[in-house]
Amino acid sequence: MSKLYQFSAVLVILTSFISTPLQAQITEDTYHRAEYFLSNSIQREVYHLEVDPNWIRGSADFWHQAYTPAGKRFFITDGSSSKTKELFDHQKLARLLSEKTGASVDARNLPFDRIQVDKDGLIEFEWRNQQWKFDPKTESLTSEKKPDRGNYDYSVSPDGKWKAYTQNFNLFVENLETGEVNQLSFDGKKGYEYASYWGWSDMMYGENGERPAHFMARWSPDSKFLLTQVVDLRLAEKMFLLDYSQEDKFRPQLQSYYRGSPGDSTVVTYTPVLFDIEHKKESKYPALRGTHFNSLNLRWSPDSQTLNGFFVPRGFKEINLLEMDRSTGSLRKIYSEASKTNINTNPILRRLENGQFIISSEKSGWNQLYLYDWDSGRELQSITQGEFVVKNITYIDEAKGVIYFEATGREKDVNPYYNMLYKINLDGSDLQLLTPEKSFHGISYQDGKDYFVDNYSRVDQPTISVIRELETGKILQKISEADISNLKKRGYDFPKPFTAIGKDSKTPIYGIYYVPTTFDPNKKYPVVDYTYTGPHIDITPKTFKSALIGLQQSMAELGMVVITVDGLGTAGRGKAFHDFSYNNLGDGTTDHVLAIQQLASQVDFLDIDKVGIFGHSAGGYDAARAMLLHPEFYKVGVASAGDHDHRMEKAWWPEMYMGYPVGDFYHNQSNVTNAANLQGHLLLAHGGIDENVNPSATYKLAEALIAAGKDFDLFIWPSRNHSFGRTNGDYFTKKRWDYFIEHLLDQEPIRHYQIKTD
Repeated sequence: MSKLYQFSAVLVILTSFISTPLQAQITEDTYHRAEYFLSNSIQREVYHLEVDPNWIRGSADFWHQAYTPAGKRFFITDGSSSKTKELFDHQKLARLLSEKTGASVDARNLPFDRIQVDKDGLIEFEWRNQQWKFDPKTESLTSEKKPDRGNYDYSVSPDGKWKAYTQNFNLFVENLETGEVNQLSFDGKKGYEYASYWGWSDMMYGENGERPAHFMARWSPDSKFLLTQVVDLRLAEKMFLLDYSQEDKFRPQLQSYYRGSPGDSTVVTYTPVLFDIEHKKESKYPALRGTHFNSLNLRWSPDSQTLNGFFVPRGFKEINLLEMDRSTGSLRKIYSEASKTNINTNPILRRLENGQFIISSEKSGWNQLYLYDWDSGRELQSITQGEFVVKNITYIDEAKGVIYFEATGREKDVNPYYNMLYKINLDGSDLQLLTPEKSFHGISYQDGKDYFVDNYSRVDQPTISVIRELETGKILQKISEADISNLKKRGYDFPKPFTAIGKDSKTPIYGIYYVPTTFDPNKKYPVVDYTYTGPHIDITPKTFKSALIGLQQSMAELGMVVITVDGLGTAGRGKAFHDFSYNNLGDGTTDHVLAIQQLASQVDFLDIDKVGIFGHSAGGYDAARAMLLHPEFYKVGVASAGDHDHRMEKAWWPEMYMGYPVGDFYHNQSNVTNAANLQGHLLLAHGGIDENVNPSATYKLAEALIAAGKDFDLFIWPSRNHSFGRTNGDYFTKKRWDYFIEHLLDQEPIRHYQIKTD
């Protein structure tokens, strides 16, 4: 070879290195740091993370489970003395289990999580298809075969005399004393079926697959009447899936299920039916026919004379509390409320023994409690008033005329999402705060007890679990405090809360950001937005546990700052705040852009020229939508299980929050419609057999991107439904990590690396 040729070859090689910058290779240590914060491992690293009380019937005590330096432990708290101790000797039980089964049982991690404890201290649990009983006092351990699951295809009346069941789609009752069988309905047939319901994930397999059978009937307490419904499937249209993943099949298996989309008339419907057993009389209520996603849910009164429940007409803009008289069949409207946008379809409702009832309403603009008379339907008075949100009634002491309730947003200079416990008199007087710490208070209470358990924390304050006196809120005992010493050894720093101003230029919005354990304030970090602007919840963690057990910290460990924000239109801040997203689900991430920009003006370590976004389900829609609505801002996106066109979604969710009837705003805010706006790197992902959010919308978005000549990436997990890429980690978790490693960090992922989830 000539020297000139050798020189030319070297020159070509050197030129290639100069013209193509080398990506840095990420190390396994980076993956290990991220793995540590997956939920399967991180929960064992924090000792006494919180106290989830399991109340022991007939006792003032409760038990709970926690991880400790000695491993997983079960504890019992004496409600009378407020003392907590280990429920039993874990070493002895492990030894007994080993002796009985020959298995190696680790006392640090007993092979069960759920137990039952009776008032005498006897402990029951299930393991290896056996029902075990352990008496800590005598140290005796016995087992028997796990009982078969009960049969749910019939219902026995409260007096034990009648058994209701279906045959050939009609309803029958059998007299269990005489054996006499009476047919109650006669017009049932396939597709028009008595005493059934449509299951959320009911699947039919093959071209002529049968729908899974269900039984639904509610006996009156006096066993004389039976409430049920007719399920009408005759006009209902299906959605379809193909399962390519079954090892024993060489053709894909066809799966189908009934699922209406927004505006569809071809949906499953329910018609209430009431049967008088003695007179074999049937009464149908076609005026109360509803779809499977907004049907009437009636419950018997204790005296068996009436039924009552909420009826929500399609569109979710009106709610009616109805009462049905069983003898006459007449209907009475007790309470009604309407809204120009969606209405709260699950209000708080409590009936009182004096013939009054308490109901929550947003008619003032804030969810508050009101007192009504049941018989007349007349409003007696407002119980709570103000610009705050009542979340739940914890307990009503009718004898004293006192209500204990949880609420957010009332206290000044406190995060408006922090849950706190209050008490107030039924007449609206003497409102008192019982949990004054400026934290989120997770309240657990069992009726009849004079104390409650309070887990209070913030994202930057580990959980403190206490017993408090119900009447005063006074702390009687500190049960435990979360021990994060293991996290501190790894350099963990709490997520940082921050506020910004929303797109209306006046309303404060709240978020948090996460930094890696290797954080250097002198460096610049790319930003990743974890999104879920679904209007039915607020996604930003408020508690120490929710901040720790999420997707954000593991993502930050890759070398990024991860941000989560509750923007205008999400839940928890009152009606006006919530209504920003009505007819406007596509604009949720605009607040995220503003929040990131404002945060970047306050700190020096954000590189907002490198911003990515990811989300799942409604968050998957958000992530793709952000890439199309703000293409200059978001450079990388991962959209998994996204409902990319709300016209293809399950009907109830868009009809409630996007609007009904379907209008042009559905088209304008579709990711499919806006596919041509893509500029950055986008990974679309979906489960091949996702019956919750059908993958058809992801396929349709992919087609639109192809038609627009846009480069993108597509990942389909053939055997998965809606659940993948969650906090415990799986194959897609690394896929998502690697996408940001490559396109946002400009590093080269390690191919074929398998993340460790234990």
